[in-house]
Amino acid sequence: MPDEDDEKTRVTGLEEMQVPTTGEDCLVVIYTAVQTELGRRYVLNDSVMTIGRGASNHIVVSSDAVSRQHAQLERRGADFVVSDLNSTNGTFINNERKRPSSSRLNRGDQLRVGDTVFKFLSGSDIEGQYHAVIGHMAVTDGLTNLFNRKHLDSQLAEEIQRAHRHSRELSVLMLDIDNFKTINDAHGHLAGDRVIAGLAHLLRQRLRSDDKLGRYGGEEFCAILPETGLERAATIAETLRTMVATHPFPIETQRLTVTVSIGAAALRPHMQSSDIYRAADEMLYRAKSEGRNKVCC
Repeated sequence: MPDEDDEKTRVTGLEEMQVPTTGEDCLVVIYTAVQTELGRRYVLNDSVMTIGRGASNHIVVSSDAVSRQHAQLERRGADFVVSDLNSTNGTFINNERKRPSSSRLNRGDQLRVGDTVFKFLSGSDIEGQYHAVIGHMAVTDGLTNLFNRKHLDSQLAEEIQRAHRHSRELSVLMLDIDNFKTINDAHGHLAGDRVIAGLAHLLRQRLRSDDKLGRYGGEEFCAILPETGLERAATIAETLRTMVATHPFPIETQRLTVTVSIGAAALRPHMQSSDIYRAADEMLYRAKSEGRNKVCC
């Protein structure tokens, strides 16, 4: 008997990262710690497929956050259902943890296994969906589904140009999770990821449709507030701070209390992106140094 790690696995090769030409249902990697895996496509061509760290799985995820046999995908007629195989860190669909009982995958759902997130593509227009997913990945952060830093920079530059041209107000908020290292140390990095994703969802619910929210880096977020002066920005920031501090973040069997510090800055004549980022970041640093869970502007 060959060792399990020597067995051939049925996973999609690197060539399958190209644009698909068939209508086969598939999973596409949209978030992972291994950057070379981003965009990898796994065709779901068997009636039952398993996902896990072990080499005998149909989809192998090489991460110590993934159990050897983590989850199972089963085709039932035209549908796919997901079952967790009593994994250590759980299986999530759209950030909701699934127990061993089966849960149906819908087109566009996000399937999270350990620290890897897949997007489920199904239907006749797989090529169009794949293009859309890859395009979306270019401008968004896979964990939070917010703008990534590169696209955030682009959005801020456009808003500054518009504000200067039309003499309009513009403010920026920089938000940082307080004592985030303590969360990671006490509950693990996966719990930290769930807090970041949960916070992103919470912020997105409160901010206006014209506001632009992005993940600035790590546990830090940035909100661009068009048509907003400093006084109004401070009021919004205080609302966000209070909302986060009173929101229970579910982690396994616990509910964590999380706080954020926020720095606010408003656009002034001749300011560019680096200037307003710096001003907001200085206020964030001040909020941290004055005890955290605070807004400074």
